[in-house]
Amino acid sequence: MRRKKKPKTFRAVEAVKAMARERIGAPKASQVVVGRKKKDEKHKPTLERLLGEE
Repeated sequence: MRRKKKPKTFRAVEAVKAMARERIGAPKASQVVVGRKKKDEKHKPTLERLLGEE
């Protein structure tokens, strides 16, 4: 025999969000940011790294 599904507990956040979606509509889909800046290195490169790049 199959078990009955346990009803989910009530969460106020989910209820408020559902009401907002009904009234206002679903939020716009997010967009991927293409040109993110590359962060600089936190430490100066060591002599070993400088010589290894060449």
